[in-house]
Amino acid sequence: MTPQQIELVKSTVPVLREHGVTLTSYFYNRMLNNHPELKNVFNLDHQSTGRQPRALAAAVLAYAEHIEQPEKLAKAVERITTKHVSLNIQPEQYAIVGENLLHSISEVLNVPFESELIEAWKQAYLQLADILIEVEKEKYHQLAKQDGGWTGWRSFKIIAIQEQYEGKCFKISATDQQAILAATLGEYISVKVHVPEKELDQPQQFNLNTTQADDHYEFVVKPEPAHSDYDVANILLNHYSLGDEVMVSAPIRN
Repeated sequence: MTPQQIELVKSTVPVLREHGVTLTSYFYNRMLNNHPELKNVFNLDHQSTGRQPRALAAAVLAYAEHIEQPEKLAKAVERITTKHVSLNIQPEQYAIVGENLLHSISEVLNVPFESELIEAWKQAYLQLADILIEVEKEKYHQLAKQDGGWTGWRSFKIIAIQEQYEGKCFKISATDQQAILAATLGEYISVKVHVPEKELDQPQQFNLNTTQADDHYEFVVKPEPAHSDYDVANILLNHYSLGDEVMVSAPIRN
């Protein structure tokens, strides 16, 4: 990025502080309308509650504030890439996100798409995307090379459901009956379910709060009152039974 482009990105910080959530909400609506296949990737319940737009707004603001010192964002990069890997985010999806984000900045800020400001944000986004893609590439490699490790989604069967005071404990084992990656306390998995009466799937992360066995994982699911029809926890509790299958990503630690 040129010094002028850096200054242009920094000039948007006040607007991002005040209207960041408006921008990111617009962005998600635009992108998911243009690419409905991504509704299987992004958690739509987090969209409806505003959680995801708020998180993205905070990340965009932090990046703009530290555009000259990206090393200060190391912890955020680690957290974001870990979550991306758990959701099987792929490099080609960054182009879709970038295109819709740049158009959203242009449309929300009422700035011509061909302006120097949008070009500056394009270069800023490409710089960040390159960083995230490289970190995620290494994380995928590390997961795949471990005993029982895998990348992407793997089919698991529900082998036990135990009632608990605050919800239910689900035990799942791999349907291919092959070895699974050893998991430790403090890691989490993403679980993808089919949304009843909708033609899409939804993922959500669940913490592994107990010491895990060698041949299965177990996690506690608690009900989420006042959430949307896309809430994975409620779908698991109300629609999934012993013997049903879910898709699962490999355990990973924040």
